[in-house]
Amino acid sequence: MGKQLKKILEILCGTLAGAALFAIMVLTFFDVSGRKFLSQSITGSLELTELLMVVVIFAALPLVSLKGEHVVFDSLDGFLPSWVRKFQQALIHIVCAALLFGLAYLMWQTGGQFAITGETTAQLKITKAPFIQGMGLLCGLAGLVHLAKAFLPTDDNASEGGTV
Repeated sequence: MGKQLKKILEILCGTLAGAALFAIMVLTFFDVSGRKFLSQSITGSLELTELLMVVVIFAALPLVSLKGEHVVFDSLDGFLPSWVRKFQQALIHIVCAALLFGLAYLMWQTGGQFAITGETTAQLKITKAPFIQGMGLLCGLAGLVHLAKAFLPTDDNASEGGTV
């Protein structure tokens, strides 16, 4: 994956996840402060927090994939020849990409159905479709990252992941 593309992905997804996380922090601060000092919480703060958590999680997913920060089980890696490890890594990236593309498709379809039926959150009546379809787009983006890592190996593929 090209350095420019990586940088754009890091900036876009990182900014989206960071802004959503910051919004959760501000919302929580004012909600708790309002409850403590004014005996009044922010209406719909739980719904907003849930929606913002969706943004944080799914915006971070392509970044986790890009940086190889998924949890991995590598106890047998020391016993496997390097060609087996490379094959195994490529296969895992292909399977992850396929699963993420499948999930992206399902989420996009569900978001479309929600848009047609006008599905909203219970309290604030926020339309759910953009969030569901956004989740689908971000899953698809993470799938593209895995696909690129499967077929365009780089030096950072060899040292991916944390250890269990």
